[in-house]
Amino acid sequence: METQLYNAAAQKENGTKLGGSLIRQGELVAFPTETVYGLGADGLNPGAVNRIFEVKGRPNDNPLILHVARKSDARRLWREVTPVAMSLMDAFWPGPLTLVCRKQDCVPDEVTAGLPTVAVRMPDHKTALALIRAADTPIAAPSANLSGRPSPTTAKHVLADLDGLIPLVLDAGPCRVGVESTVVSLVGAPTVLRPGIVTPEMLEAVIGPVELSPALTAPLAEGSPALSPGMKHEHYSPGCPVIVVRGEQQKAARRILWEYENYAKQGKECAILATQQTRSLYRAKTHVVIGDRERPETLCQNLFAALRGLSGKTDVILAEGIPASAAGLAFMNRLLRAAGFTTIDV
Repeated sequence: METQLYNAAAQKENGTKLGGSLIRQGELVAFPTETVYGLGADGLNPGAVNRIFEVKGRPNDNPLILHVARKSDARRLWREVTPVAMSLMDAFWPGPLTLVCRKQDCVPDEVTAGLPTVAVRMPDHKTALALIRAADTPIAAPSANLSGRPSPTTAKHVLADLDGLIPLVLDAGPCRVGVESTVVSLVGAPTVLRPGIVTPEMLEAVIGPVELSPALTAPLAEGSPALSPGMKHEHYSPGCPVIVVRGEQQKAARRILWEYENYAKQGKECAILATQQTRSLYRAKTHVVIGDRERPETLCQNLFAALRGLSGKTDVILAEGIPASAAGLAFMNRLLRAAGFTTIDV
């Protein structure tokens, strides 16, 4: 199969019309959102949804998110739009917030991994919204990468994994946010199942206290179902070991340098994921500055691209941990999963 690449800015109407037509025919289309690039299919067509799992190599027990173009579209997918759901939709839609509620019968089990709930969001991206409107159906979409790889934040990343496997990629440049949406379950007490750039503090300012799933910074308990994408299975791997060093900034940096030298003595190539605050300490070492630790959203924006950029170029990646609060929670969630929760605490 030949994969077409459409520049969404220059060919936006042609690209989204073609994409919508392909979606209606049961095909897959990769498209940009403000978070990461998604791999979309008709979310009400079980056969099309199954193609997502086949192309990605994604386990079928990992539920998907349905993307809509209007707030009112959620009513046909959820059994009830509660006042809490409406408050969050009014505050954050369109935007990087996914809400999980009990599903209507029209939502296939293939989307929900057999769960009685479905995750829905309205992306804050013109191309994504135009594609959904052109398809005239909710679009089921996980990240547009092979399962287990870092999520794609550019069309180039999508093609690196899926070229020849899907018919169309809509290219709108780098994604603004860089990590997947926050996922909140509204079945029972509001609970964050996956952290994102919409932080618990931002949610609480709208609806009051929210709970945090224990799986945000730790592996999902053995035998527990994945209630949201990103809770189960290996994620974000660059193809080599990643080790997260957590602790006070200067102590962590010194330990990273010690580990770097130790790997060098073993004849292994090593790379460091650094922050603006510590870049001078690693001047003579292979390192990538991914952002400002005092502005964790910058770390989120660049993490996946950095992991992909180091893939195949190093034997080990050493990464600085930061406090898991506010946007730092989203960053640490992705970094720890990329490391398979391999950590050194100093």
